[in-house]
Amino acid sequence: MKTMSIASPPTPQRIANAVKAIESRGVTVIPAQTKQAALSAIVNLIPAGSTVMTGASLTLREIGLDELLKSGKHPWRNLKAEIVAEKDPSKQARLRKEGTLADYFLGSVHAIAETGEIVVASATGSQIAPYAFSSSHVLWVAGVQKIVPTLQDALQRVREQVLPHEDQRMKKAFGENSGSFIGKLLIFEREAPYLQRSVTLVLVQEAVGD
Repeated sequence: MKTMSIASPPTPQRIANAVKAIESRGVTVIPAQTKQAALSAIVNLIPAGSTVMTGASLTLREIGLDELLKSGKHPWRNLKAEIVAEKDPSKQARLRKEGTLADYFLGSVHAIAETGEIVVASATGSQIAPYAFSSSHVLWVAGVQKIVPTLQDALQRVREQVLPHEDQRMKKAFGENSGSFIGKLLIFEREAPYLQRSVTLVLVQEAVGD
Protein backbone atom coordinates (compact mmCIF):
# COMPACT_ATOMS: atom_id res chain seq x y z
CA MET A 1 0.00 0.00 0.00
CA LYS A 2 1.31 3.44 -0.89
CA THR A 3 2.15 5.57 2.14
CA MET A 4 0.44 8.97 2.31
CA SER A 5 2.76 11.94 2.76
CA ILE A 6 1.93 14.36 5.58
CA ALA A 7 1.99 17.06 2.89
CA SER A 8 -0.48 15.26 0.61
CA PRO A 9 -3.79 17.13 0.30
CA PRO A 10 -6.63 15.05 1.77
CA THR A 11 -9.21 13.57 -0.54
CA PRO A 12 -12.93 14.26 0.06
CA GLN A 13 -13.27 10.75 1.49
CA ARG A 14 -10.43 11.31 3.96
CA ILE A 15 -11.98 14.62 5.02
CA ALA A 16 -15.31 12.87 5.56
CA ASN A 17 -13.58 10.13 7.57
CA ALA A 18 -11.87 12.73 9.74
CA VAL A 19 -15.09 14.65 10.39
CA LYS A 20 -16.89 11.47 11.47
CA ALA A 21 -14.02 10.46 13.75
CA ILE A 22 -13.68 13.92 15.31
CA GLU A 23 -17.39 14.18 16.05
CA SER A 24 -17.34 10.73 17.66
CA ARG A 25 -14.87 12.21 20.16
CA GLY A 26 -17.20 14.97 21.34
CA VAL A 27 -16.10 17.79 19.03
CA THR A 28 -18.61 19.56 16.78
CA VAL A 29 -17.37 20.13 13.23
CA ILE A 30 -18.69 23.04 11.17
CA PRO A 31 -17.59 23.04 7.51
CA ALA A 32 -16.71 26.34 5.88
CA GLN A 33 -15.96 26.58 2.20
CA THR A 34 -13.75 29.67 2.43
CA LYS A 35 -11.83 31.80 4.94
CA GLN A 36 -14.61 34.39 4.78
CA ALA A 37 -17.20 31.72 5.57
CA ALA A 38 -15.10 30.60 8.54
CA LEU A 39 -15.08 34.13 9.94
CA SER A 40 -18.85 34.40 9.47
CA ALA A 41 -19.31 31.10 11.32
CA ILE A 42 -17.25 32.37 14.25
CA VAL A 43 -19.18 35.64 14.41
CA ASN A 44 -22.48 33.75 14.44
CA LEU A 45 -21.35 31.35 17.16
CA ILE A 46 -20.33 33.89 19.81
CA PRO A 47 -23.17 35.68 21.66
CA ALA A 48 -22.96 39.40 22.31
CA GLY A 49 -21.41 40.27 25.66
CA SER A 50 -19.19 37.18 25.79
CA THR A 51 -15.59 37.40 26.93
CA VAL A 52 -13.28 36.35 24.10
CA MET A 53 -9.63 35.33 24.20
CA THR A 54 -7.44 34.20 21.33
CA GLY A 55 -4.26 32.19 21.14
CA ALA A 56 -1.54 33.32 18.74
CA SER A 57 -2.63 31.93 15.40
CA LEU A 58 -1.68 32.48 11.78
CA THR A 59 -5.03 30.95 10.86
CA LEU A 60 -7.03 33.52 12.84
CA ARG A 61 -5.05 36.29 11.15
CA GLU A 62 -5.68 34.84 7.70
CA ILE A 63 -9.46 34.55 8.16
CA GLY A 64 -9.63 38.16 9.38
CA LEU A 65 -10.53 37.56 13.03
CA ASP A 66 -7.51 39.40 14.45
CA GLU A 67 -8.37 42.45 12.35
CA LEU A 68 -12.01 42.31 13.46
CA LEU A 69 -11.04 42.15 17.13
CA LYS A 70 -8.57 45.02 16.82
CA SER A 71 -11.18 47.16 15.05
CA GLY A 72 -13.51 46.98 18.03
CA LYS A 73 -16.44 46.49 15.66
CA HIS A 74 -17.83 43.49 17.48
CA PRO A 75 -20.18 42.91 20.45
CA TRP A 76 -17.71 41.02 22.66
CA ARG A 77 -15.24 41.84 25.42
CA ASN A 78 -11.80 41.26 23.92
CA LEU A 79 -9.55 40.08 26.74
CA LYS A 80 -6.39 40.11 24.63
CA ALA A 81 -6.80 43.86 24.05
CA GLU A 82 -6.95 44.36 27.82
CA ILE A 83 -3.80 42.27 28.28
CA VAL A 84 -1.89 44.25 25.64
CA ALA A 85 -3.03 47.55 27.16
CA GLU A 86 -1.73 46.59 30.62
CA LYS A 87 1.91 47.69 30.95
CA ASP A 88 2.62 46.39 34.44
CA PRO A 89 4.27 42.96 33.92
CA SER A 90 2.81 41.34 37.04
CA LYS A 91 -0.70 42.59 36.30
CA GLN A 92 -0.36 41.51 32.68
CA ALA A 93 0.68 38.02 33.78
CA ARG A 94 -2.39 37.81 36.02
CA LEU A 95 -4.66 38.92 33.16
CA ARG A 96 -3.13 36.25 30.90
CA LYS A 97 -4.02 33.58 33.45
CA GLU A 98 -7.53 34.98 33.81
CA GLY A 99 -7.83 34.88 30.02
CA THR A 100 -7.79 31.07 30.17
CA LEU A 101 -11.25 31.33 31.76
CA ALA A 102 -12.73 33.28 28.84
CA ASP A 103 -16.26 32.36 27.80
CA TYR A 104 -14.89 31.66 24.31
CA PHE A 105 -11.26 30.76 23.68
CA LEU A 106 -10.32 30.77 20.00
CA GLY A 107 -7.33 29.45 18.12
CA SER A 108 -6.23 26.80 15.69
CA VAL A 109 -4.71 23.34 15.83
CA HIS A 110 -1.56 22.07 14.20
CA ALA A 111 -2.57 18.64 12.96
CA ILE A 112 -5.69 16.53 12.66
CA ALA A 113 -5.51 12.76 12.38
CA GLU A 114 -8.02 11.07 10.11
CA THR A 115 -8.67 8.84 13.11
CA GLY A 116 -9.96 11.87 15.06
CA GLU A 117 -7.11 12.92 17.35
CA ILE A 118 -6.23 16.62 17.31
CA VAL A 119 -2.72 17.86 18.09
CA VAL A 120 -1.72 21.30 19.37
CA ALA A 121 1.83 22.43 20.08
CA SER A 122 2.80 25.46 22.16
CA ALA A 123 5.98 27.08 23.39
CA THR A 124 4.49 28.43 26.64
CA GLY A 125 1.35 26.32 27.01
CA SER A 126 -0.89 29.40 27.34
CA GLN A 127 -3.60 27.94 25.10
CA ILE A 128 -3.32 24.37 26.37
CA ALA A 129 -5.29 24.89 29.60
CA PRO A 130 -8.38 26.47 27.97
CA TYR A 131 -8.35 23.92 25.15
CA ALA A 132 -8.14 21.02 27.57
CA PHE A 133 -10.30 22.24 30.44
CA SER A 134 -10.72 25.82 31.62
CA SER A 135 -12.73 27.56 28.88
CA SER A 136 -16.46 26.83 28.60
CA HIS A 137 -16.42 27.18 24.82
CA VAL A 138 -13.45 26.33 22.61
CA LEU A 139 -13.50 27.39 18.97
CA TRP A 140 -10.84 26.09 16.62
CA VAL A 141 -10.39 27.08 12.99
CA ALA A 142 -8.27 24.87 10.74
CA GLY A 143 -7.77 24.22 7.04
CA VAL A 144 -8.26 20.73 5.65
CA GLN A 145 -4.57 20.59 4.69
CA LYS A 146 -3.88 19.78 8.35
CA ILE A 147 -5.60 16.40 8.04
CA VAL A 148 -3.14 13.49 7.97
CA PRO A 149 -3.76 9.72 8.14
CA THR A 150 -2.72 8.83 11.70
CA LEU A 151 -1.78 10.28 15.08
CA GLN A 152 1.87 9.44 14.36
CA ASP A 153 1.60 11.46 11.14
CA ALA A 154 0.02 14.31 13.08
CA LEU A 155 2.96 14.43 15.49
CA GLN A 156 5.35 14.27 12.55
CA ARG A 157 3.53 17.18 10.89
CA VAL A 158 3.93 19.30 14.02
CA ARG A 159 7.67 18.66 14.30
CA GLU A 160 8.68 18.60 10.63
CA GLN A 161 6.34 21.15 9.07
CA VAL A 162 4.73 23.46 11.61
CA LEU A 163 7.68 24.04 13.95
CA PRO A 164 10.20 25.00 11.22
CA HIS A 165 7.74 27.51 9.75
CA GLU A 166 7.04 29.07 13.15
CA ASP A 167 10.76 29.13 13.97
CA GLN A 168 11.47 31.09 10.80
CA ARG A 169 8.65 33.54 11.49
CA MET A 170 9.98 34.22 14.97
CA LYS A 171 13.52 34.76 13.69
CA LYS A 172 12.26 37.10 10.99
CA ALA A 173 10.26 39.10 13.53
CA PHE A 174 12.71 39.14 16.44
CA GLY A 175 16.14 38.29 15.02
CA GLU A 176 18.25 35.21 14.45
CA ASN A 177 18.88 34.73 18.16
CA SER A 178 15.19 34.19 18.60
CA GLY A 179 13.15 31.25 17.33
CA SER A 180 10.50 28.83 18.47
CA PHE A 181 10.31 25.46 20.18
CA ILE A 182 7.76 22.95 21.41
CA GLY A 183 7.33 23.46 25.13
CA LYS A 184 3.97 21.75 25.58
CA LEU A 185 2.11 19.30 23.37
CA LEU A 186 -1.62 18.50 23.64
CA ILE A 187 -3.10 15.37 22.10
CA PHE A 188 -6.84 15.95 22.26
CA GLU A 189 -8.35 12.47 22.31
CA ARG A 190 -11.93 13.27 23.28
CA GLU A 191 -14.12 15.64 25.30
CA ALA A 192 -15.78 14.31 28.43
CA PRO A 193 -19.54 15.03 28.21
CA TYR A 194 -19.86 15.66 31.94
CA LEU A 195 -17.60 18.73 31.65
CA GLN A 196 -20.53 20.39 29.86
CA ARG A 197 -18.28 22.40 27.55
CA SER A 198 -18.63 22.99 23.84
CA VAL A 199 -15.63 22.27 21.64
CA THR A 200 -16.09 23.24 18.00
CA LEU A 201 -13.84 22.90 14.97
CA VAL A 202 -14.57 25.16 12.00
CA LEU A 203 -13.02 23.14 9.20
CA VAL A 204 -12.13 25.30 6.21
CA GLN A 205 -12.27 23.51 2.87
CA GLU A 206 -9.18 25.31 1.62
CA ALA A 207 -5.65 25.77 2.92
CA VAL A 208 -5.36 28.29 5.75
CA GLY A 209 -2.53 28.63 8.27
CA ASP A 210 0.50 26.35 8.27
